[in-house]
Amino acid sequence: MKESDVNILAKKLAGLQVVDTIAKTLGVSRRTAINYISRLRKKGLVKTTYGRRKIRMYRIYPFKKPEFGYPGLYETINKNSKVKLIAPYEHRLARKLIVEEAIARALKTERFRVVLASLGMFSKVKDWSKLYYFAKKESIERKIGALYDVARTCIKIRRMDKRTRDNLLKSKQKGRYIIDRIRGKHFKKIEKRWKVYIPFNKADLGMYKE
Repeated sequence: MKESDVNILAKKLAGLQVVDTIAKTLGVSRRTAINYISRLRKKGLVKTTYGRRKIRMYRIYPFKKPEFGYPGLYETINKNSKVKLIAPYEHRLARKLIVEEAIARALKTERFRVVLASLGMFSKVKDWSKLYYFAKKESIERKIGALYDVARTCIKIRRMDKRTRDNLLKSKQKGRYIIDRIRGKHFKKIEKRWKVYIPFNKADLGMYKE
C-alpha cells in the first residue's frame, strides 16, 4: 500500500473504531480490516484502547501528530472535555495552551461542535481573571459569560467570582450570535441576561450527562 493510500484510508476511518466497523465501512473481511489496522499503526496513526467488556477499540488519526511543541486547540479540548473532537488538522504550539485561553479560542472558531466541546473546559478553569483577560482580548466577554452559565446547567463547575462576572456583564461587545445565525430554544433566561443567542438546545448537552 502506497503512503498516499494509507493517508486516504486514515482520513476515511478517522475516529473511534472497532474491527467490525472498519470492515463494514471498507466492505472487506475482518482479517483484511486487521491488516489495515496494522499498516496504519506502523505509520503512527492508530492508538489502541479498551471499551466495555474489554472490547479492543482503535482511535484512528487522519495524520501523524507532530513530535515537538505543545498540544494545539483540538488536543487541549479533548484532554479537558467529555465531548471529543476529530481534529481536521494538527499543529503544535511554541507555548502551553491553558484552558482559559483555549475556551476563548474555541469560541472564536464559531464551529458548533468545537464550541459545544469547549463547555467541558469550564470545569478546569483555575483563574477566572485569566479567562476574562482572554475574553476581553477577543472581544467576546458576554459570549464567554453566557457559555459559562449554559455549562453550569449540565456540568459541576466552580462558581465564578463576582468581580469577573460583573466585568463580563458590563462589556460592550458587538453581535449577539455565538455561532452565526444559529439559535436554540431552551436558554432564554441566559440569553436575556447576557444579550447573546445560545446556539444549543438541552438535547445537545446530553453527552455531558451520559
